[in-house]
Amino acid sequence: MDPIIIIGAGQAGVQIAETLRQEHYSGPILLLGAEAHGPYNRPPLSKKWLLEHHDPAQLAIRSIEAIRRREIDLRLNCEVVAIEPARQCVRLADGQSLPYAGLALTTGARVRMLPGPPLRGVFGVRTLDDAQALAAAFEQCLARSAPLVVIGGGFIGLEVAATARKRGLEVTVLEGLGRLMSRVVAPIVSEAAARVHRAHGVQLKFDVQVEGLVGRDGQVSAVRTAGGVEYPAGCVVVGIGVIPEDRLAAAAGLACERGIIVDACARTSDPKIVAAGDCTARRLADGTLLRLESVHNAIEQGKSAAAALLGRERPFTATPWFWSDQYDVKLQMVGLSHGYDQIITRGDLQKPAFSAFYYRNGRLIAVDSLSRIGDHMLARKLLDNGISPLPAKAADPAFELASLLKASGP
Repeated sequence: MDPIIIIGAGQAGVQIAETLRQEHYSGPILLLGAEAHGPYNRPPLSKKWLLEHHDPAQLAIRSIEAIRRREIDLRLNCEVVAIEPARQCVRLADGQSLPYAGLALTTGARVRMLPGPPLRGVFGVRTLDDAQALAAAFEQCLARSAPLVVIGGGFIGLEVAATARKRGLEVTVLEGLGRLMSRVVAPIVSEAAARVHRAHGVQLKFDVQVEGLVGRDGQVSAVRTAGGVEYPAGCVVVGIGVIPEDRLAAAAGLACERGIIVDACARTSDPKIVAAGDCTARRLADGTLLRLESVHNAIEQGKSAAAALLGRERPFTATPWFWSDQYDVKLQMVGLSHGYDQIITRGDLQKPAFSAFYYRNGRLIAVDSLSRIGDHMLARKLLDNGISPLPAKAADPAFELASLLKASGP
């Protein structure tokens, strides 16, 4: 009996394999990981793990032993070089050809790096190896009193900046747009984040276009901007986004656009192939594409993909949510705020400990919470249940939003 093959041993890949077993699939499952490490959690790599240098085993999603106890054949250091849908097989770098009964692609994404020749001391943060190398570079910078320059004021860049400041490094963040996290949060949230970073000693530079990196003997020494300004750097972190890893899928003829195109059940354009996680772009009912990069999405899409491999329908429709830890501030987001036309705030903007409620045409579409965990959990329930508090109620600290959930109950 040919196995179900899963290419990619991250969060989504493990979820598919485990869900298949939970749904009583008894056939062979082959989980192929390109890295030398077993499945691990990526979010801590730019946060707590980078700061505290934990044992890599503490990042494990599941131990290798636990995976194999479920009769899941996990193979590491295993690179897939091609998919042949007509023959229903995948080809490996070592020349092997493996047939499949069903195929799942959970290939993730790769870091978008700057053009130009490679230099030592320039990092993306995507893999455990990346984080280990960056942690070692932090130590070298500390020993030489050399600064860190972060290119990009998004989540990864700001998390690394906060971690580096906790380690005692001098940090400058160069952002090409006019504010932090501008693609995903409102100005009021950006301004609060900027105050926090400045209070911790981070230098923030906005509307800066990076022209290139300056090197000396193969080691980065500065970041040069289009205006001719050079920012000295002992090391550089590039946080300008990721590229969905859809090259295998595209070469195999699967429909791809900003990722592997899937439906709500994680099915690709090939009936024998599903995809889940950061490598995907979900086609919505109106024809638009939605890309979500989060643990929540990987888990839920993985469950949908497993169901599809078993011939079942399990559309993923839950409201997406995300989080970012920066110093002692926890930023939690639920919903998608694109296209909002009104913002209501609740809480203390200066602390900061507040939530921003995003509305479009009078309906609540998203909530960002800074150090207001209760608001975040409540907002997830409101959005999942299609409940939209009136803006005046959301703005009134005396009004209990939880009462709306009680009122909508059976």
